[in-house]
Amino acid sequence: MRMAESNKLKTGIFSGSFNPVHIGHLALANYLCEYEELDEVWFMVSPQNPLKAGTELWPDDLRLRLVELATEEYPRFRSSDFEFHLPRPSYSVHTLEKLHETYPERDFYLIIGSDNWARFDRWYQSERIIKENRMIMIRGSKRDCFPRTFFYIFRSIYIGLPGSAGECRYIIHIIMIANTACPCSASIRIFSI
Repeated sequence: MRMAESNKLKTGIFSGSFNPVHIGHLALANYLCEYEELDEVWFMVSPQNPLKAGTELWPDDLRLRLVELATEEYPRFRSSDFEFHLPRPSYSVHTLEKLHETYPERDFYLIIGSDNWARFDRWYQSERIIKENRMIMIRGSKRDCFPRTFFYIFRSIYIGLPGSAGECRYIIHIIMIANTACPCSASIRIFSI
């Protein structure tokens, strides 16, 4: 496995309900490992997103088992019930804090979608998450907006993902973002598929 410059394993935290997990999740995680140099991606099944309360979820153990089955053939993917063992409601800031405590040999990268980024200012202690963690944001479309002001550098990459009707083409937009208040510690990468 590749190691981060700090000699720590670069570990993506792909947190979500995975209700259910699907091929898009796997393709994205594979891309992040292969081309963005993450050593591993942990599929962290969330018991309940506090901002999506009332959303009907399949049972925790079923969603976790489906993630285990979906990821078992991929040596760089890991299913995780880490958040099941934390106090509820489950807040990302607490999860990340506990991950850093439990696994000091790893550098964590929080992977989130643009739907969550659009309401990121409503996340519990969102500014602290940005200040203390690295993030990878997945943009769902060119129309996605970003409610924060950041300095950014933009580049595009074309990748091919296999599809049932032949090869589908996706455009991945990567935006490197640094929080201007704390440019040394904050690093956010944005992808658009």
